[in-house]
Amino acid sequence: MTETGASRRPLVVLDGVDKHFGALHVLKHVDLSVGEGEVVVVIGPSGSGKSTLCRTINRLETIDAGTITLDGRPLPSEGKEPGPAARRRRHGVPVVQPVRAQDRARQRDARADPGARHLEGRRRGARPRACSNGSASTSRRASTPRRLSGGQQQRVAIARALAMDPKVMLFDEPTSALDPEMINEVLDTMTSLARSGMTMVVVTHEMGFARRAADRVVFMADGEIVEQAEPETFFTAPRSDRAKDFLSKILSH
Repeated sequence: MTETGASRRPLVVLDGVDKHFGALHVLKHVDLSVGEGEVVVVIGPSGSGKSTLCRTINRLETIDAGTITLDGRPLPSEGKEPGPAARRRRHGVPVVQPVRAQDRARQRDARADPGARHLEGRRRGARPRACSNGSASTSRRASTPRRLSGGQQQRVAIARALAMDPKVMLFDEPTSALDPEMINEVLDTMTSLARSGMTMVVVTHEMGFARRAADRVVFMADGEIVEQAEPETFFTAPRSDRAKDFLSKILSH
């Protein structure tokens, strides 16, 4: 861990996490600690396990081995720890996904966790203006998502997640389904959130955001964390050949 991360109180800790999809070993004994108030950006080639890592922290995916703790307490295993306390811990780490995946995710969560809709509805008004610079239109926007642009929908998704008063925010490729002109408004919202002190784990291909907003960049390949460092160090002097090859391809365009 970098000095920046090491100086913070550990909030999310993954210890020896393994995940398989059938014969495919997607996460291979992953160790990662995210400090309180830290912004960790996870990058790497497609299929490296980035999104699966993000989804295991939220328990949208179960794990085969290892442990994941939030603020010193184990996160509930899906289907094994019912009740309001388990739901509160799970919703303490909301995940913001690509806009086209959000409706499917909400439907899935409602089926798996009947209390989820009630929890979201009860808390929706807590911080509805967090991502609109105080605009009173956010709650109206949230009620008519089909009329919004992709960027507006994603900002509403962030506001809804904030209304849960989370301990950490997870972003799984939040701009991947957006048109180019909409990407910057979402990244600006995320940058403001990072500067406010929110603990964030962000899976993204947006290297500019990683340079600008991250406290630490985590590079994954083949289901493993290959290296991690502060942004300036990682982008100017990566240690591993795998990271050097990755950066030479994406930064040359």
